[in-house]
Amino acid sequence: MAPMGIRLSPLGVAVFCLLGLGLLYHLYSGFLAGRFAFFMLGGPAAESPAGSVDLRELLAASVLAAVTGGAEVKRVREANLLNVKAKGKTREGAEEKLTSGDLLSNRKMYYLLKNAFPGVQINTEEHVDADDQETISWDRSIPEDIKRVDSKLVPLDSVTVWIDPLDATQEYTEDLRHYVTTMVGAAVDGKPVIGVIHKPFSGYTAWAMVDGGSNIKARTSYNEQMPAIIVSRSHAGTVKQLALKTFGNKTVIIPAGGAGYKVLSLLDVPEMDQGKADVYIHATYIKKWDICAGNAVLKALGGQMTTLAGNEISYTGSDGHEEGLIASIKINHRALVEKLSVLEKTSQK
Repeated sequence: MAPMGIRLSPLGVAVFCLLGLGLLYHLYSGFLAGRFAFFMLGGPAAESPAGSVDLRELLAASVLAAVTGGAEVKRVREANLLNVKAKGKTREGAEEKLTSGDLLSNRKMYYLLKNAFPGVQINTEEHVDADDQETISWDRSIPEDIKRVDSKLVPLDSVTVWIDPLDATQEYTEDLRHYVTTMVGAAVDGKPVIGVIHKPFSGYTAWAMVDGGSNIKARTSYNEQMPAIIVSRSHAGTVKQLALKTFGNKTVIIPAGGAGYKVLSLLDVPEMDQGKADVYIHATYIKKWDICAGNAVLKALGGQMTTLAGNEISYTGSDGHEEGLIASIKINHRALVEKLSVLEKTSQK
């Protein structure tokens, strides 16, 4: 006797299909609801699809990295455990210093971001020893103030992260704490999109994402005709001469340490009332981890940071930037660049 087969009537087939579709809908909607709940309730974010990075997640992790590194910077300084060493010399001949604060902050920041985004290219100021890895992770939680930033997926291989674990090391060794920052900047296809600048000794953190939002804002007014110009303490003379010739002998020059501090001086930061500037100028070689975060912050707020010739700065390739920079916000940036270029051409005749 031949075995009996199972046959479904047309009605049975229709019911079976409907049940299958319902199950798929339930699973998919449950996934979306879970992802939505994670963000709305402040829980962990669902992992991004393979081969992509959610910039909101990267922003949240970058804030945590800057704060975590900053805690090491502060701890080392307050315990006077700097262990200062010579790192080398700058192109201008100034001696660069390295402290335990630089190294410990670097390790925390690097491994936090590397563990959270293992496929992302991360460039950092200090050497990372593979035999001395830090077991540190991000729990994928999104802080309340970053929840309002829209998620945005970008290809993983388009992202480059720049870490400065201790900006203003010279000032750090001199106990000039207000200049010190920890920074994380991120670029997509070489363009700065995420910036985090943290001040370890005051606990202040500025963050911004281009076309996403920020917890900081520009000031209401700037002096465009006779701007106060903030420059590096280590070679203020060169830029001072340039500024005075460009904007007049009454131009206010503010020498300061740290690129992060100089960017914050252009913005509405209450604790920096005594160091407010209208324009930031740097005339010599500088590393990209010094400026990527600040560039992104300014760009997110409608400002600009360009080369002295007015060109955009690319955050791919080598870690050095050769062409100087000029940064401003709510000022005619092109006019500033033209004044500098006219002066440069005149001085070459």
